[in-house]
Amino acid sequence: MELFTKGRVASTQGVEQTRRTLSRVFLPVELPKTRGGANIDMRLNALLVGRVTCGYMRFGEAVRIQTVEARDYHIDIPVAGRSVMRAGLEAPIYATSSTAGVFVPGRPVALDCDDGFAQLSVMIPRDVVHLEVAALLGKDLKDPVDLRSQLDLGTPAGRFVLQTLRLIDAASAQEVGPLTHPLAVQRMEQVLLHNLLFTQPHNYSAEIVRDAPSPGPGPVQQAVELLRSRPAHPWTVVELASAVSISVRSLQDGFRHSLDTTPMAYLRLRRLEAARQDLLAATPGTTGVTEVAHRWGFVHLGRFAAIYRAAFGESPSSTLRS
Repeated sequence: MELFTKGRVASTQGVEQTRRTLSRVFLPVELPKTRGGANIDMRLNALLVGRVTCGYMRFGEAVRIQTVEARDYHIDIPVAGRSVMRAGLEAPIYATSSTAGVFVPGRPVALDCDDGFAQLSVMIPRDVVHLEVAALLGKDLKDPVDLRSQLDLGTPAGRFVLQTLRLIDAASAQEVGPLTHPLAVQRMEQVLLHNLLFTQPHNYSAEIVRDAPSPGPGPVQQAVELLRSRPAHPWTVVELASAVSISVRSLQDGFRHSLDTTPMAYLRLRRLEAARQDLLAATPGTTGVTEVAHRWGFVHLGRFAAIYRAAFGESPSSTLRS
């Protein structure tokens, strides 16, 4: 299963070329057990989704990869073959098609990969993870976010990470598709990040899901006004909560009690209304439903059509024809 082919970076043969390519895309590495003239035969694809790097790498021969201390968070998901992964002095992870490795900043990682090994690699900047968790909690973090190092790909969390990566791969294959629209890119990044933070255990997991005190009506109304006046802005719930000076949990609780919805569901309805206005104003044959959907951050056309029909009682294409 080769993904992200539109982001083809390199097809390497030699040790030094492979080392330089991996170091440039992800982080500095060495290949300590590989002779300088050995044939590594690596294929690497990578693309940037917002601030997250998504990659696919495949090796023809067995290889050992030794990284420096990571600055960012990394998820390594085998899709062919096996690998033994170890971060620092921690217990090894026996990575297969059912088990992935999750690595946090500050530790070097060693990967011993079998012949024909291939994996999906996700790199999320440290600051992105820390700021997201701090905003979700409504306070500064005392300690770095320490994610559990093993991700079970059979769990809902693992399956959803894979589904999100496949969605990104499908989007990247389109010349004019979701990855060319900022709202859609932001949505994909957020889905991947929040899935990881809410489902993969870490040292702040319990605090994130704990109930928060309900805010007064003022911050919620401010948030509503921001969403109504700027629906095209690539809002995240974190940015919105920061803009009205409350925590993410308090904002979500306020929307639930005041409007019986969530901030992002409310924003989605505002964007649906904007998409409807664009479809009504468009000339059939010059503007398509897909273009309008992607413009307003709707990546999955089938789901867009379903929620559009539920909201307005007709399909997007019917609105366009009218």
